[in-house]
Amino acid sequence: MLIAAGCSSDSGDSGSGSGGDKAAGAGATVSASASAAPTVQAATYKSLPESCGVLSSKTLKSLVPKAAKSGKKGTSEAGTRGSCSWSSLDNNGVKGSQFRWLNVSLLRFDSDTSRGTGEAQAAKYYEQQIQDAQSVAGAKNAKSQAVSGTGDAATLVRYDLKKKEGAFKQQTVVSRVENVVVTVDYNGAGLAGDKAPSADALAQLAERAAKEAVTAVSAANGEGAASPAPSESASGSKAPSKSASPSASKSATESASKSASPSKSAATKS
Repeated sequence: MLIAAGCSSDSGDSGSGSGGDKAAGAGATVSASASAAPTVQAATYKSLPESCGVLSSKTLKSLVPKAAKSGKKGTSEAGTRGSCSWSSLDNNGVKGSQFRWLNVSLLRFDSDTSRGTGEAQAAKYYEQQIQDAQSVAGAKNAKSQAVSGTGDAATLVRYDLKKKEGAFKQQTVVSRVENVVVTVDYNGAGLAGDKAPSADALAQLAERAAKEAVTAVSAANGEGAASPAPSESASGSKAPSKSASPSASKSATESASKSASPSKSAATKS
């Protein structure tokens, strides 16, 4: 009887200890796996504004006075990417014409465990956009300079580009605000004998557009409020010359627009 009881008691203690060890071991494995899982800081901005609505009517009047109000929407993906362009041709008949082309591109990056934070990805893309703007084939007199008061970082790249339609003065402003990169491409040319526009004046307008676009991104994510667009009557528009031919003007605009876009300005996410 004593031997049987002793065996029974030892057997019970041994089984209880074995089960406890297994449970403790399983819990430790789960805990270790959970703590080892990679994490990444969430991206600051979760959305983007409508690309064709980031600039006020007053700003558009200054940059592209003869362009359609709505702009031409490019490739877009809600909340992730978007672009919009405007073409303007001020036809002065035998005196020539002034052409302007504007494009605004927005690209937002989400945080990802394999790629890193949205901000880090945006910073890398920001540098890539600057390099692309600086390496456009045929660019002459290229210059780069920092732009203040525009997001977390901004750079202006400017150069001259000779096309069959005329000599274009290109201005590209690349800006980063948190995990979003805004690229503003703006250029102008005097066509059919008209004089070339001032590169400095174009640069100031491009910087103004970039600041406004960056503000629109922040406002779309609940930071501050976007300034209301001034009424159309607030800034007058110069009436077209009577000698300008509508059909000729349209043809010239389409031709200049095709050659105005820098070869590497389109925003594409790798």
